[in-house]
Amino acid sequence: MATKPKLYYFNGRGRMETIRWLLATAGVEFEEAEYLETRDQYEKLLKDGALLFQQVPMVEIDEMKLVQTRAILNYIAGKHNLYGKDMKERALIDMYVEGTMDLNEMIMCYPFSSPEEKEKNFALMIQRATNRYFPVYEKVLKDHGQDFLVGNQLSRADVQVLESILMIEEYEPTALSEFPLLQAFKARISNLPTIKKFLQPGSQRRTEPDDRIVETVNKVLQL
Repeated sequence: MATKPKLYYFNGRGRMETIRWLLATAGVEFEEAEYLETRDQYEKLLKDGALLFQQVPMVEIDEMKLVQTRAILNYIAGKHNLYGKDMKERALIDMYVEGTMDLNEMIMCYPFSSPEEKEKNFALMIQRATNRYFPVYEKVLKDHGQDFLVGNQLSRADVQVLESILMIEEYEPTALSEFPLLQAFKARISNLPTIKKFLQPGSQRRTEPDDRIVETVNKVLQL
C-alpha cells in the first residue's frame, strides 16, 4: 500500500495551503507531520538535511523529500492529470497560475504587516485582486467559452484561482460583484466532489491566519 504524502509545515496556510488544495482535489489522502511550533523542531529538520534550501514547506511523497513550492505543485499536478494535455495547455496553466501565486503572496504576507502598513497593504491587496487579476480570469473564461480556464477539463489553474478567490472574499465579500463569469466559475468548481469535501468544516483546509500563527512563524523562523 502506498504511503500517504506527509507535509511538514506550520498549522496554518502559508505556502503549504495550495499543496493541500491540489492533493485534496486529486482525492489523495495526506497527513501532516507534527506542526512546526518551536525553533528546535525546525533546527532538527535542518540538521537532518531534509530541507534542501533550509526552507519549508517540505513534502515526503513517492520516496522523495520535495521542497520548493512550485516544484511540489508541479509534481502533484503532473502526477494527477491537473496539468493539461500538452505543452501549449501547460504553458497557459503556468501563466494563469503565476498570476494567482503573485496575488497569494500578497494575501499570505498581509497578516505579517506592521500596524502602520496594514491599512495600506489591505487596500493594495484588494485593488490588485479586483483590478489586475480577477479581470484577467473573467476575460479568459469569456474568450475560452468553457467551464474551465484551460482546455475542457479541470486543471491546477482552476483550483488555484478558486483558492485565491475564496481567500480574497474572506477580506472583501463583494470582490466578485463585477465578475459574473467568475461567480459562476466559483460555484461550479466549488461543487466538484473532492473540492466540495475539502471546503467542508473539519477538513484539512487551514483557517485564515490569526495572531497566534503569525507569532509562531516569527518565532520559529526568527523573523
